[in-house]
Formats: sequence, structure tokens, C-alpha cells
Amino acid sequence: MDKLFDVLQMVRFNHLAFDSSQVVITDVEGKPNGILTDLFRDVVNKVNLFIDLSEAHDAGDVVASLKAHTPLPSDVLDEYGKILREPLVGINFAPQKGQIELLVRG
Repeated sequence: MDKLFDVLQMVRFNHLAFDSSQVVITDVEGKPNGILTDLFRDVVNKVNLFIDLSEAHDAGDVVASLKAHTPLPSDVLDEYGKILREPLVGINFAPQKGQIELLVRG
């Protein structure tokens, strides 16, 4: 697993897609990044509403499906593609907080 896109396909809770409100994107020191977190949550919500993720092989497939099934403007879709391609450094499960922390380079 090396991109945030991979998290969408690999991480499940009780065999269901995860709730985007459970995800926080942090740097490797654990400092939250609110902008990336909000963007990733928005992508996850759109994916859960509009596309069948099992048919997507990469971030480009997700963006193409969202383009075909939503009226989202190109600049928003470009940002979605960027966040899905963001390199993933690690995952920290924080059950005491009810969160999944996705670690990216600062």
C-alpha cells in the first residue's frame, strides 16, 4: 500500500467501507493536516455515494468515474486525483479516539 487511494480499497470495518469521519491525515510526527483531511473525507464521501470502488484500479479510474457520474468541476476532480495519489507513509489505528490516522510526509 503506497497511496491514499489504496486505503479506499484495503481498509474495512466489519467488512464495510469506513466512515470518512473516522479518518485524519497526519504527518509522520502525528500533527493533523486539516486541509488534506477535509479533502480526503470529501473524496471518500463522493466515492461511497457515486461509484463502485471494486471497478477502480487506481486514482485515475476513481476520477474518471466521478467525472462520468457527477457534475463536479474539473478543478475539484483534479484535487481529488492529487489527494488519492498522495504517498502514504503509514497507518495508525487509534481505537481510543475512534480514528484511523493516515500518515503522509509533511
